Amino acid sequence: MAEPGRPLGTIDAPFDAPFVVPGPSGVAIRDRLKELTAEDEKVLHAVGELLGRLASGDLKARCADGNSHCTNRWAVRKRDLTAESSSRWAGSITKATHDQWALARRCQLAHIHNLQAGVRMLRHRLSQPIGEPGTKRAPGGYRSAHEWFHKPRRLHTLQARLEQERADHQAGIVHVVRGGKRLLNQRHHLEKAQLTEAEWRQRWEAERWFLAADGESGKRYGNETIRLTPDGQIAIKLPAPLAHLANAAHGRYVLTSRVAFKHRGTGWRDRVCANRAVAYRIHLDAARGRWYLTASWQRPAVETIPLQAARAQGMIGVDTNADHFAAWQIDRHGNPVGDPHRFFYDLSGTAGHRDAQLRHALTRLLYWAQRCGVAAIAIEDLDFAQEKTREKHGRRKRFRQLVSGIPAGRLKARLVSMAAEFGLAIVAVDPAYTSRWGAQHWHKPMAAPRRRTTRHDAASIAIGRRALGHPIRRRTTPPPHHQSDGAGHRTVQADRGLRGRDETRRPVTDRAHDARARTGNTPRTGDTQRTRANQCIQNRSGCAQCRAAGPSPTPDH
Repeated sequence: MAEPGRPLGTIDAPFDAPFVVPGPSGVAIRDRLKELTAEDEKVLHAVGELLGRLASGDLKARCADGNSHCTNRWAVRKRDLTAESSSRWAGSITKATHDQWALARRCQLAHIHNLQAGVRMLRHRLSQPIGEPGTKRAPGGYRSAHEWFHKPRRLHTLQARLEQERADHQAGIVHVVRGGKRLLNQRHHLEKAQLTEAEWRQRWEAERWFLAADGESGKRYGNETIRLTPDGQIAIKLPAPLAHLANAAHGRYVLTSRVAFKHRGTGWRDRVCANRAVAYRIHLDAARGRWYLTASWQRPAVETIPLQAARAQGMIGVDTNADHFAAWQIDRHGNPVGDPHRFFYDLSGTAGHRDAQLRHALTRLLYWAQRCGVAAIAIEDLDFAQEKTREKHGRRKRFRQLVSGIPAGRLKARLVSMAAEFGLAIVAVDPAYTSRWGAQHWHKPMAAPRRRTTRHDAASIAIGRRALGHPIRRRTTPPPHHQSDGAGHRTVQADRGLRGRDETRRPVTDRAHDARARTGNTPRTGDTQRTRANQCIQNRSGCAQCRAAGPSPTPDH
């Protein structure tokens, strides 16, 4: 997708080469725990509350260690947790703590980079005169003196935040909220969240519980802490303080509910029968009052097919937009096949609704690609991290909202995971000027009386052709068999090695001037520029007035 209202420039650097996206590295499936008794829910509440309290204390200790964390400190923490629970629960808690601390650390570094980008942009725009127009590389000055007057305050605010974040990063300080910062802030806006204090408290406590266990290969059914048999029976190893609640041997509690994974259940059953590692997590959806169990495991790295093999049967070019996918089938020669397809989705509403809409649109896209018989789908390697900043686009809220509405990262991750199940590869291409050049070269030619073509459909053709290694510009008429212009204007296809092969062909005079500048052939002294006044001198065949006046007199020598 291209930013509207910007002139089309010349690409000075070569495009990034298309590449096949690596396959998914993990699998997660979920099923609901139905028909739980009151005793089952009581035990789950007690285990989750106890382990959640231990997990909170361990995370606090890890954050206090900061950069001084070492193996000895980890061993001390695990030993203390083992005395209050068990060795396996202590290992799961400490691993989850390390993962959460590392995630907070990465988010902190990303926030520092965003603040640095904002400070640089504000300094640049403040250094420009008021009303200075921008370029395609950087924006210009601010529109008015009133806007310029308020931006230094914004700059000082970002600088103060940046200094604080840098100090925290150097000291190893991270800020983590178990249960989620968003849910924590809802406590102060209960009316807006449409929650009572009791309902919020129930959700907050449920989010802070801990009922997760990592798998271990070689152990019975791949997990000794939360054991799930192939027929769906769930047995939980109780912590030492709750051992009196066990209803089975060896301090275990067996739930009455049975699990039957509808999706990817065969793959999960093959793993547990082979005693391969499977991680489980039990959690409560307090809003619905339902218990769920999630099983996850790592899968071996999927070897992607070579790029040439992915291009052998053509591709499906997909243009990602804020409300739909525009797709068109492209054969291996770069020609559009059939009619364009559009897969709409609605990204408004809750996160669950947005995720379901995206999955539904991708499912229809993958089924259509499977019917077309292609081996790969071409998408843009989009990254809007630097395009959504407030400091760069300022008042252009509509464009910022439009860019923010495109699910670039979530789309790529989910499409790669779902396409692997269909046996399809994903080819990512450089997104530079695909929408502009697609609309310029393919929008009008692909329109028909019975087919309405949009610029997004034309962009999907451009994406597919770039993934196949073809230039976006359509193949033009070859040169005639003789040198005269009797066959019309002679045009040829640009060579693949040229950087500007997809751009509009410049006039012949501009190309001649550039060639003269490269070779150093400057006009001789005394040469005059051709104008209407001296047309008789510059035109060897003479103008119409000279021909009407007759031959010119012979000069004297």
